Amino acid sequence: MSGRLPRAPPASGLTTTYLRPASLLFWGVHVTAVVGVIACGWSWRGAALALGAYFVRMVVVTAGYHRYFAHRAFKTSRAFQLLLAVAAESAGQGGVLWWASHHRWHHRTSDTVRDVHSPGLRGFWHAHVGWLLAHDWQTDVTLVSDLAKYPELRLLNRVSAHVAATAALALAFLVVGGAQALVWGYMVSTVLLWHGSFAINSFAHLYGKRPYDTPDSSRNSWLLALLTSGEGWHNNHHRYPSSANQGFHWWQIDVTYLCLRLLERLGLIWELRRPPAEVVGRD
Repeated sequence: MSGRLPRAPPASGLTTTYLRPASLLFWGVHVTAVVGVIACGWSWRGAALALGAYFVRMVVVTAGYHRYFAHRAFKTSRAFQLLLAVAAESAGQGGVLWWASHHRWHHRTSDTVRDVHSPGLRGFWHAHVGWLLAHDWQTDVTLVSDLAKYPELRLLNRVSAHVAATAALALAFLVVGGAQALVWGYMVSTVLLWHGSFAINSFAHLYGKRPYDTPDSSRNSWLLALLTSGEGWHNNHHRYPSSANQGFHWWQIDVTYLCLRLLERLGLIWELRRPPAEVVGRD
């Protein structure tokens, strides 16, 4: 892990680094998903499995990576923290410290020249996926010192560990449901999960409403909120990042927050942070 703050990625000229191993693996999963669907044939049951897996995994990513590790929007035990980290890493989106550090950096520098994925400055492609494929962000422990103090999280942040986490999920689909479950349940849902998550970096800074005058270009989108289990209330989130709920009003559907409330009732998490009334304003 690096203790250095990353340099701002240049506005152009990043294509020379697209052939990194991680980039090839990323596109390899896309190709495998397409080839697998063709080989297995269309299946409504398979499509349902892909969508079901997608939404379950989206909640894990948003609750684990985003609201807990990146923003510490609630508290939990060390054991459940470890479970959240392993489950989140099965999404194939990198190590837990890596994910939290680049996201905290995004909030610190949002839509400025040092932001790693600003669509307004570097375009839609770069914000959506180009930054990930072309710019080699290194985990910055100065941004995640609260997390890096746990040796198990440092271990999980190693490439071998988070690759093993997502590979274990793929193997589980294969063992339980065979090739079709592997293709639809893992490959297809992983591709959907990637682009659903990345849509917040791209679409949610370009399209939607801005009820709050934040320094960045974040926007609220009810459609993105439905597709990402609540993350589409992105302007709300930039107004008060540490909130466990991103849907501030009763009509703003936030499935991840509903799941967090359930975990709170079960005693697995506690002290969910919510925005004060003066931040939320009127309905």
